[in-house]
Amino acid sequence: MEFEVVRDPLWNNIRLDGAALDVLDSEPFQRLRYVRQLGHAFLVYPGATHTRFEHALGAYHLAGRALGLLAERGELADLPAEEATLVRLAALLHDIGHYPFSHALEEAGLLSHEVLAAEHLAHPELCRALDRLGVPRTAERIAQLIRGQSQSPLSGLISGSLDLDKIDYLTRDARMCGVPYGTVDVDRLLHSITLVTVAGGRRRVGVHEKGASALESLTFAKYQMYRNVYWHHAVRSATAMFKRLVRTAIARGQLDAAWISRTTDEALMERLRHLPDTPLAARLRRRRLYKRLADLPATEVPAPGDEWIAGDPDLVANVEDRLAEELHLEPGAILLDFPAKPEMVAIDLPLMTRRGDIEPAQLALEPVADALHRNARRLRVFGAEAGDLNPRTVVALAERSAAEVREALETGRPLLR
Repeated sequence: MEFEVVRDPLWNNIRLDGAALDVLDSEPFQRLRYVRQLGHAFLVYPGATHTRFEHALGAYHLAGRALGLLAERGELADLPAEEATLVRLAALLHDIGHYPFSHALEEAGLLSHEVLAAEHLAHPELCRALDRLGVPRTAERIAQLIRGQSQSPLSGLISGSLDLDKIDYLTRDARMCGVPYGTVDVDRLLHSITLVTVAGGRRRVGVHEKGASALESLTFAKYQMYRNVYWHHAVRSATAMFKRLVRTAIARGQLDAAWISRTTDEALMERLRHLPDTPLAARLRRRRLYKRLADLPATEVPAPGDEWIAGDPDLVANVEDRLAEELHLEPGAILLDFPAKPEMVAIDLPLMTRRGDIEPAQLALEPVADALHRNARRLRVFGAEAGDLNPRTVVALAERSAAEVREALETGRPLLR
């Protein structure tokens, strides 16, 4: 059987079989070499230049390990062999639809990378590679696994609380950033994965009770990485600037969202730098990041702001400009940031007790998960020039501005006075 071994700084040697090698050689997958895993985090953590390509190899490697352990225990005996093959390839291809610079553009309102995966899987080179497997509806079934819509008992390895993607990116991101936060008891967790039968007779991925502590380590690793790395104030400043830059270019007709979904980090930045009137592109290139003008814990943000700031990018852009006007600044000089990731530390999978009973693992961790997510979030106001604003005053002003913007949009009157 054809195979190659790739050296990896995290998992040492990763063995790739013939099907995986065919996928690797395709143009859509090679694009991932030029898409950084952590977006603009390299502006804060210089080592964070690793890519979606190596992360995909890591997820593939962990899928092979998990499937091997399940097979050793005889838990795959009644499943068609193609199920395991599809899961390994779905792990390899789970980020195939990713935009340049990580999740920023999804936050900006563009389609999710899971939705875009099907378009990339339809690329002729990738189609030919997958067709050589001889498995019916290969691309369609892989897309279903990536989107969390598959009925396969193994789908939880690709999309869910315990998907192998999380185990790799937390461990890899911590290593490359040089931080001690993303520690996961990987071996214990992999050995604890099992297939359980839940209500209705359906089988799905769960975890044995002996792996509960390892599952908790995954939960706390996510919390620590979001709080200290992914949502670091300077990373979020760069992300807010980038979102504003790209949204403006799309609104002006200077960029096409479909082209963005197929390009790379540097190709996108090069295009942005050569567009007229894009000072944010030059600032990002030179790391002239917007400064924090206000910083407020999520626990002190009123509930309505929690909804619109995190989930309505069009409204946020309008309110940012209204805030800038109120502060006698140019449009785009004020940016709001309040990232949300409700599933960040959520646990939703069955746990098998030592007695063989099946219980929902989330019962013990759910209250902790909600608290951790809220504790990790902060509402920040970034400005082109250094300054100091009262965060509560800003929230009140933003809420008033949001109401005015909504009324203006509904009545059709001009947004700016």
